[in-house]
Amino acid sequence: MSSVSNDSGAAHDDRPWVIVALGANLGNAVETLGAAAEALASQADGPVLRSPLYRTTPVDCPPGSPPFLNAVVAFRPRPGLTPEGLLEFTQRLEREAGRRPKQVLNEARPLDVDLIDWTGETRGSERLVLPHPRAASRRFVLGPLADVFPRRRLQGMTQSVAELLRQLPADPLFERLAAGQSPEKPWLVDLPQ
Repeated sequence: MSSVSNDSGAAHDDRPWVIVALGANLGNAVETLGAAAEALASQADGPVLRSPLYRTTPVDCPPGSPPFLNAVVAFRPRPGLTPEGLLEFTQRLEREAGRRPKQVLNEARPLDVDLIDWTGETRGSERLVLPHPRAASRRFVLGPLADVFPRRRLQGMTQSVAELLRQLPADPLFERLAAGQSPEKPWLVDLPQ
């Protein structure tokens, strides 16, 4: 998997980008997130960009919820893939990781996969909303996304990911994990500055 940002001025390519946020705060989160990112590569037409992992404070979760590990993956979808098809795929990944139907809103979970943005696609159904309506207000999404696409503007936004991130309140737990903090070094890559 690649760690090269498309913000680098590479040759123009009109194919859409899909941005998916990953999170976990139960079980072996590093392993689960790595497996989910690998599985998402099967839906890509070309390289998959992966952010480093971040440790983050649970947002709107029940008291006592453990911290999350979060990351973002971005890729160009394989031909014929739709947002609805990818949603079904990601929900299957969540179930396979042990996620059960919600008992409590925002409860701890072994895997959470959210479709954040899909270039040129919007949805407003009960099942799927694109772009994700709360992505621009979530540090656990924008922080990792800024490592991959700092200058990108999510659909409907006038400011870049980096600009949106600077406006968010601080999270005292928010921390980019360095490669030395985890044995899964392929996941924790250093991105070019």
